[in-house]
Amino acid sequence: MSKNSALILLLCAGVLTGCADYLNRYETVTLAAGDTQKYNSLLQTVDPLNPASRNTTIKGDGVRSAAVAESYRIPPPPPPPPAITVNVGNTGVE
Repeated sequence: MSKNSALILLLCAGVLTGCADYLNRYETVTLAAGDTQKYNSLLQTVDPLNPASRNTTIKGDGVRSAAVAESYRIPPPPPPPPAITVNVGNTGVE
């Protein structure tokens, strides 16, 4: 093997190793593209299924709950406007 062919072979090997690194980092659309928001929200979820969510017997007072719901349906009347005092004439201070 001559010096020129060895030099050409070494040069080609150097160029191809640079291309191999470039080809490993290509940018294309994958099947998981667009799921970033869903992934981030699932990543930050501490416990997706709370064991207490299976409890269907919720303890509470039905009369009190009905009164609260009724108060939201019919809002209370607004408070009366504040009293306005108007002074007319001399106050007696000189």
